[in-house]
Amino acid sequence: MKKIFYVLLLMIGFQSLRAQEAQLLDRKLFFGNPEISGGQLSPDGKWISFLKEHGGIMNIWVKKFDESFEKARPLTDSKRPLNGYFWSEDGKYILYVKDKNGDENLNIFAVDPMAKATNDVPESRNLTPLNEVAAQIYMVSRKDPDLLMIGLNNRDKAWHDLYSLKISTGELKKVFENKDRITGYDFDWDEKLRILNKTDDKGTTQFLYKDGDKLTPIYETLVTEEAYIPNWNEDNSKFYLVTNKGDLDQSALFLMDPKTKQITKIESDPKGKVDFGGLSADRNTRKIIFTSYTGDKTEYYWKDKAWEANYKFLQSKFPGKEVNFSSSTKDYSKFLISVWGDNSVSESYFFDTKTKELIFQYTPRPELKKVEKYLASMTPIRYKSSDGLEIPAYLTLPAGSSGKNAPVVVLVHGGPKGPRDYWGYNSIVQFLANRGYAVLQPNFRASGGYGKKFQNAGDLQWGKLMQDDITWGVKHLINNGIADKNKVVIMGGSYGGYATLAGLAFTPDVYAAGVDIVGPSNLFTLLDSVPAYWESARASLYGMVGDPKTEEGKKLMHEASPLFSVNKINKPLLIIQGANDPRVKQAEADQIVIALRDKGKKVNYILADDEGHGFRKPVNSMAMYAETEKFLSEVIGGRYQKDMPENVAKRLKEMTVDIAKVTYTPAVKNQEVKPNK
Repeated sequence: MKKIFYVLLLMIGFQSLRAQEAQLLDRKLFFGNPEISGGQLSPDGKWISFLKEHGGIMNIWVKKFDESFEKARPLTDSKRPLNGYFWSEDGKYILYVKDKNGDENLNIFAVDPMAKATNDVPESRNLTPLNEVAAQIYMVSRKDPDLLMIGLNNRDKAWHDLYSLKISTGELKKVFENKDRITGYDFDWDEKLRILNKTDDKGTTQFLYKDGDKLTPIYETLVTEEAYIPNWNEDNSKFYLVTNKGDLDQSALFLMDPKTKQITKIESDPKGKVDFGGLSADRNTRKIIFTSYTGDKTEYYWKDKAWEANYKFLQSKFPGKEVNFSSSTKDYSKFLISVWGDNSVSESYFFDTKTKELIFQYTPRPELKKVEKYLASMTPIRYKSSDGLEIPAYLTLPAGSSGKNAPVVVLVHGGPKGPRDYWGYNSIVQFLANRGYAVLQPNFRASGGYGKKFQNAGDLQWGKLMQDDITWGVKHLINNGIADKNKVVIMGGSYGGYATLAGLAFTPDVYAAGVDIVGPSNLFTLLDSVPAYWESARASLYGMVGDPKTEEGKKLMHEASPLFSVNKINKPLLIIQGANDPRVKQAEADQIVIALRDKGKKVNYILADDEGHGFRKPVNSMAMYAETEKFLSEVIGGRYQKDMPENVAKRLKEMTVDIAKVTYTPAVKNQEVKPNK
């Protein structure tokens, strides 16, 4: 603990030297569209695809490798930011997925990157033109590049049937009809369906081994345990299994024979601190390239000497930076790599493994790159919670700060089970630090990666010990002289939004204000409105917050719902919501806005009619953060960029809700919707 504190003192001293350098950076540098991002090499390395603005939205572009980026041509003209894209194995198609205004009902699209433009861009074909259906991609074929294996919940909204999809024609064929709560399909290297996952209504998951038409249970985990298959071994006789079943706390890597059920341990974290992180396998040799583990940062354990040599060569060229292999040709001879850090903007380079040639390609945010000396460092810290549990976190101090008695924003991540915060560049963190705030990111209990006990320690602790993990982080900063106790704001999205509401409701004296982004306020209405295809996770959700079918569960949920303690909220609150959010419905925001309004409490409400669970469109993001920084400046006195482009000002006005007009009509289900008098 002392060592960590000394590191902080050194960092504070360094930041003080830079105090005179700090300048207010335009919010567009953080939240506007990147100039270029998401670069990928075609399988043969002759082309580069990437995302670039087209019609104000990031769309897919393509160019020959040896052409300049200025000669690239657009392939898509989506009015909605895309949820990712990839090349087919033969390079004939680029495939991408997108939803409608954030509803998360994803369709799969294909475009021919070599086709001529008809109206500015080539024609994109919707391969799954279905409404209110969330397509899932399970396997992208290498043997038949025209084939995908996908899941569709068109027959039953709660469960995905397995289909083969022919890219060239859009032909769909049902391969497996899911009438038995199947939640996953796993294919081996030969693209043969070998393992299916089945989850019962108690949350117990079975691995079913498929032999012909026969499905045999071979492995089982409880709702409080996890297991998944990251890949198969070289001859397809066994699969790698990552699990924390039974007495295991941190998950480990095993090899399992599906026929004999024999399990052999391969490895776990050499330091014994975190869960198994990742496994990367060579698609040509089928051998493991590396395994990884993420504590404060990610560490790689190389199994392939050639890959390791390339990685170390790149590290030598970019000392002090992180290096990732982001895209490659089919034979792994050429790569796009990304180079980045916590306070340095990422850059993309082409790397030839044979010649060791490195060619700069682009930086997503070149204007921010020019002023990155004003970005702040992120430091891992530890502190104890109310029950003595050690909480890992990250602390970022503003470049112009002495690190003493600073205004603080506690930025709480979503989830909660599984997600966590990571070390590295974070646009929201850097934006807040530039405005003069120290930023604390706590990996509270229930965050992923720190073992089963740590993750499950959050069960039935919403608003209780989970909230203590955040509150005691604030106390840690106050006790060490870092935070001004009168200038601490809590902010977060999804579960982080819930924690914001809970912080103001259950510990009203700790915070000066809160910024709730798509956070639930009423756990009853939250559980009643989750998407149908989350049915397999219902037992897990009940395990986290309580079972609404039992009196004990109802009591827990009532106590943990900020809506029912709204009378205790006495600090300003900014609520931000997407109207099409399928996870945390608009009703969660409406309910607490109405309750606060009716009690004469201060609440501001931003609602985007074209967003879902978080804002994706840059104009919406910039409007949202313009309002956020104004709000923060008013309550804890940080810096505020008053000017904004006309389109952003217009959008902010459109999204700003007159709280006097907010209404809410409860659904028919068994919900508790009335806040305490």
